[in-house]
Parts: sequence; structure tokens; C-alpha cells
Amino acid sequence: KMVEIQNNMPPDPQKAEAEKDAAIKESVGKIKNKIIVMSGKGGVGKTSTSVNLAIALANAGHKVGIMDVDLHGPDVPRMLGLDGMPELNSNNKLSPIKYSENLSVISIESFTPGKDDAIIWRGPLKYAAIRQFIGDVDWGELDFLVIDSPPGTGDEPLTVAQIIADAKAVIVTTPQEVALADVRKSINFCKTVKMEIFGLIENMSGLSCPHCGEMIDLFGSGGGEKTATETGIRFLGRVPFDPHVVACGDSGACYQEAHAASAVTTAFIGVAEAVAKPG
Repeated sequence: KMVEIQNNMPPDPQKAEAEKDAAIKESVGKIKNKIIVMSGKGGVGKTSTSVNLAIALANAGHKVGIMDVDLHGPDVPRMLGLDGMPELNSNNKLSPIKYSENLSVISIESFTPGKDDAIIWRGPLKYAAIRQFIGDVDWGELDFLVIDSPPGTGDEPLTVAQIIADAKAVIVTTPQEVALADVRKSINFCKTVKMEIFGLIENMSGLSCPHCGEMIDLFGSGGGEKTATETGIRFLGRVPFDPHVVACGDSGACYQEAHAASAVTTAFIGVAEAVAKPG
């Protein structure tokens, strides 16, 4: 089933575009830090990293928003256990869906009639949707906007780079060489569009054996840190693999609440502290 979008042209397109530009500028101006979470390839845990980084920042007392621009695979609402559609407020803007007092979310999944409906859009529609996610949403005053981008270097991250000039990239990888080769493409993308790279996270970095506690390097070890060192990028830390992250993401439960003492929660708290540290 295909999601359709109506395109009603305004009477004065130039004026309408100028008004949208002004709304985007106003919205972006209220957000202190904009972080786009990227990955060179799929399957490295990018969305779970976005979600858990946002939760760790919110738990630390920061006002945080998640903007899900993975338009063809929007999983953020499911991972957070969120249902329903954003509502229009008194300013005729969309209010992002609240997850907690400090965390709110906007995602294309919230606007689709069914969660399994396909988003079949070309570049111009993606560009328009992302602009609306910024200009037509009442984000308010935020400390951080975490932008979950699809894998690769296509329309969505390019649109973010064009619209949000001061966005900074956090790149997620797993330790093996195949993933690292694609990460280097993400690094070159950021350099090409002049987007600052805040740092790199090595995800799924080892599994603690549930029987003996020995660390098992499922995908190798240290590749992310090595790549960060070689390219002069800040290394934000390793996040180990934990099957409970998968289970919580599937059920919409908060991993950090259910497993507060785990190595994964500790790792995300450390990443959040690094992201929030001035300078």
C-alpha cells in the first residue's frame, strides 16, 4: 500500500516559500545543538543509537527532540512505544509527540494510516517533508535535536546539511572492515558538504558471554577507534552488543530504564556526556 501526498500549489509560490524559509530559520534558532546520526551502511544499529543517545541526554536533564528523517524506514516511534498523530497547537503548528518530560519525537510513521504502508517518494517530496519537520513543527526551546538519518549519503542527510547549516554528524559503525569502508564514505560526504563531524561511535563492540562473562568479539574489535584515529575524528566510545537492546526496541520498552546497570547504558551515558560537554 502506497502513502499518497497531496500537492496543492499556493496562489503565490514565492511568498509561500519565503514564509517557509522564515519558519525554518525561527525553529532552528531555538535549538542549541543539532546532531545528525549517520551510518555508511544499514544494520549497524544507527536508530537504536539515536534513540538511546536521546534518552541518555534527556535523562541528564536536557530538553531533547528526535527528528526521524529515515523516511523509508521510520522506526523511532516503535522503539519508543509511541502511537498516535501529532496535534495542531494554537499556533497552527504540529506539536511533536512527547515521550517524556524532556523528550519529544516527530516521524513520518506517525502520519501513515498503517505502520506497514510504504513511503514511495522521490527526492523533492523528501526535501519538502524534512523542511516541514523543521518549520511546521513547534519544537520550542531545545538543548539538542537528534536527527535519525537513513543509511548512506542520499537525499535525507543532504537535505539536512542544506537546511541546518550548523548540524554536526555523529557516525555509527560496527568494528568490521566492510562497515568501516562505508563509514569512510560518510566521512567524505561530511567533508564535501562542509558538515562538522562531532565524533564516531563503535556499536555492537563485543558481547559478554551470559555463561562465563568472557567478551566475544562478534564483529571484530577496535576498528571504529582505529578509523577515528586515522581520520582525525573524535572517538566517542564503544557500545557492546546486548540482545536486550533488540528485545526492548521491538517491544517499545526503555532499555536504559530496564537495564540501568548494564554496560550498554553506561556506554550511552558516557557518549551523552561527551556530546553535551562544551567545546
